[in-house]
Amino acid sequence: MSVNILFAGHSDRWPEYQPHLQEALDAAGIASNLACDIASDEVDYVIYAPNGPIEDFSPFTRAKAVLNLWAGVERIISNETLTQPLTRMVDAGLREGMREWVTGHVLRHHLGMDAHIVNPEREWHHVPAPLARRRPVTILGLGELGQACAEPLVSLGFPVTGWSRSQKEAPGVRCLAGDEGLTEALTGAEIVVLLLPQTPATENILDAERLALLAPGAVVINPGRGPLIDDEALLAALDSGHLGHATLDVFRVEPLPEDHPFWSHPKVTVTPHIASETRADTAAEVIVENIRRGEAGEPFLHLVDRKTGY
Repeated sequence: MSVNILFAGHSDRWPEYQPHLQEALDAAGIASNLACDIASDEVDYVIYAPNGPIEDFSPFTRAKAVLNLWAGVERIISNETLTQPLTRMVDAGLREGMREWVTGHVLRHHLGMDAHIVNPEREWHHVPAPLARRRPVTILGLGELGQACAEPLVSLGFPVTGWSRSQKEAPGVRCLAGDEGLTEALTGAEIVVLLLPQTPATENILDAERLALLAPGAVVINPGRGPLIDDEALLAALDSGHLGHATLDVFRVEPLPEDHPFWSHPKVTVTPHIASETRADTAAEVIVENIRRGEAGEPFLHLVDRKTGY
């Protein structure tokens, strides 16, 4: 019997995902009907993205799981019609892309590369960077992506501190947790990377009080979620000189409005939500593995905890 799989991502993504999903299904030996237009009461699995066509999940009475194509689930977690198991996307492409983007921007700020790349005055900036082992880096969030980013930074010699809500372990990383751990993780940090999920508990986690804990001239790098930072507090810390720079890839409103002060601020780098992207080939493998697990009665990978919000 074929498994009915509904692709409910944005219609523009169907031509990209369909061949990779079908290839992975065939490789797993799963007989399937993969389509964008299956009757709701016949759907076994919903491949979902928040910018797709589904808002009401109640008609999907037969569905065994909703498989999210995005890493973030903040736009679906509060949907009261969603009673099916929900998984989030954690795949090799996301990990690799985030690791490369974060490592690149940490090194950019550590080495002071902007002063040499953008130097219209042709000044001789003879200010060598300290060695990596003298530059403390803090990562807020030690999930799949946080740990993936910590690994290359540790290998480069940075003293890396990681913080999470619950205690974690990561090779070479000083791991802290809880409110006291957050204060300790931020105190004196020279580079802070935000990789937390967006939940009520993490919104504005970097506020004025916590920004003040960072070392003078510190850099904030946010490829996680826009609401993790209090925007006004960040701008004030930049204007006062306490912070040296902020590199931001995510925002409360996207695309970032043309009149937003981040665009014109000399100490802010805006990148257009490109730190890491779900890639069809690697995402398809994760989706199909969860379908295989569902058909075999095995636990789903990356199952979302509705209480914690991720």
